[in-house]
Amino acid sequence: MKVLLLGSTGLLGHNVLLRLLDGGHSVVALVRNADVLAKEASNPALTLLKGSLIDANVLRQALDGCDAIVNCAGTTDMSLLRYEDYLPVNRDLPMKLLQLMDELQIRSLVHVSTANTVGNGTTDSLGIESGAMQPPFSRSYYAMSKAEAENILTDSARKHPDRHIVIVNPGFIVGPYDIHPSSGRLLLAAYNRRLMAVPRGGKSFVHVYDVAQAVVNAVTMGRNGERYLLTGTNMSLRDFYALQSRVCGYKQRIAVLPNWMVGIAGYVGDFLRLMHVKTQLATRNVRLLMPMEYYSNEKARRELQMPDTHVETAIADFFYWYKNRTKQQNHA
Repeated sequence: MKVLLLGSTGLLGHNVLLRLLDGGHSVVALVRNADVLAKEASNPALTLLKGSLIDANVLRQALDGCDAIVNCAGTTDMSLLRYEDYLPVNRDLPMKLLQLMDELQIRSLVHVSTANTVGNGTTDSLGIESGAMQPPFSRSYYAMSKAEAENILTDSARKHPDRHIVIVNPGFIVGPYDIHPSSGRLLLAAYNRRLMAVPRGGKSFVHVYDVAQAVVNAVTMGRNGERYLLTGTNMSLRDFYALQSRVCGYKQRIAVLPNWMVGIAGYVGDFLRLMHVKTQLATRNVRLLMPMEYYSNEKARRELQMPDTHVETAIADFFYWYKNRTKQQNHA
């Protein structure tokens, strides 16, 4: 198939690109900076187009001759001050894609959302796709904008039963090609430190390879209008950092912060934002670190043939890639 891939320079998008090419698909990648994909640019199955993904005319050009769309693009910057700042990419872009699917008679769209739009569970009762978004995520600008897009897409899927519109909801993705970095910041924040302070919360950590393969499979697998949790190993932040220290071979003491202390940091961030200081610290953001975000990936493993790699492999693969990239940059 010929696939338009959006968000190809991010952690997930880059890995999806590699999986699409390995699977024999031809790919059109719409990018702002083609240098990030310099190694892949020589592949004859890849076409790089420079332009804005929120420009309908650019999207129309990129979609020429395409059979499917994979949308990995998203505004995730937690330092943004206004809800409206998240909407052009997280909500309005999917709306444009649906309009262009009508115009160009494209049937298949895989849209990457987030597990935070699904009600999180506990160790004894994992969250599943039918669960409604819960606080504090229902007050997160990022999750709210992603939830709006999901509602638009599922409504379109109901009106077009002949379409193949699939929504995937990844957990906390870990692995190589995290160039910016995104989730890699959490790993690097603790690397080789003697003492690490963490909130009480937990996440569903998943290897980027597993998520990327499930996304590629969703181009032809899965059901129209359905969403699929692409999650992995459910564990507390404390246990995750303990695992990272064992995988990377360093000793570390981990202090678990009480919620009230994490909350104070949020109030400090709120004050800084009032002073127009750009910071990720904010009450609505730090509260996202407190709950246990535990989910089941059973549906994705069953219907999208999602692999199930242990999180320690994801940690090792991230640091192997990161250290090699750092060496190459130092030698350049």
